[in-house]
Amino acid sequence: MTADSDDVAPRVIQQAAQVAPQPASLHETAPARISQTAHAPGQHPIGLYLKVWGYLFVLSAMSYLVDYFQVEGVLRTVLILTFMLLKAGLIVAIFMHMAWERLALVYAILVPPLCLGTLVLLMAIESDYTFWTRIIFFGKAP
Repeated sequence: MTADSDDVAPRVIQQAAQVAPQPASLHETAPARISQTAHAPGQHPIGLYLKVWGYLFVLSAMSYLVDYFQVEGVLRTVLILTFMLLKAGLIVAIFMHMAWERLALVYAILVPPLCLGTLVLLMAIESDYTFWTRIIFFGKAP
């Protein structure tokens, strides 16, 4: 047994002295670089959240300015809905961590509302068609 233990020590020392192989690409070193940043591993930097908060503030101010400048009609609706969707997208992507989720989960959450929105749009188009068809064939309502 002493021969085996005498033989193991030099092998362990030799293996420890060998240089670890270098990664073939930067992709392989990404986890090592992430863990060396100022924030804890698995957490996102506070600067990201502050930047998104700033974007949300600017979008909210722009939404307020639509009312302040008294924009009317379809342009008002389009602007308000655009700002609303941008703010909701930022909140879902960053604060609800959807930007870092698996693609299957993102699809499971985003595809059903998109399908429902498409169906609502089709119903709105159909309702306009039905309304104008009734006006044309039955005349103006009393």
